[in-house]
Amino acid sequence: MRFTGKDVAATVLVAAIVVPYVGYLLGWDVPLVQDPRGMGAIGLVLGMLAALLAGRAAFDAEPWHRTALVTGVGAFGLGVAAVWTENEYVLAVFVIAIVATWALATLVDTAVLPPTRTAGRAHGHV
Repeated sequence: MRFTGKDVAATVLVAAIVVPYVGYLLGWDVPLVQDPRGMGAIGLVLGMLAALLAGRAAFDAEPWHRTALVTGVGAFGLGVAAVWTENEYVLAVFVIAIVATWALATLVDTAVLPPTRTAGRAHGHV
């Protein structure tokens, strides 16, 4: 298991989403976060930065990577919905989806989750 600089940076970006969200839930005065729309916007911007940082290799054809891609696309959609609707519950699911995407991508990148391809499939055999 090897934690790269990209993993560290993505972790910092996700923490920069989760910490203000927890502060928002606790009623703290969080800069730029006055309502679900502000928190959703922060989550979208920082989540997109984390995805850009991860790069294309994080979402290759390997099944775990595809799963991370699906959760990331779902998180993006939830973020847009959270900003649009200003709904607290959509915002909560959005933040959970960001954390799930980050966790899955990190587990794959650090090889905690082994590749799921079998020898037969790797050679084009089904």
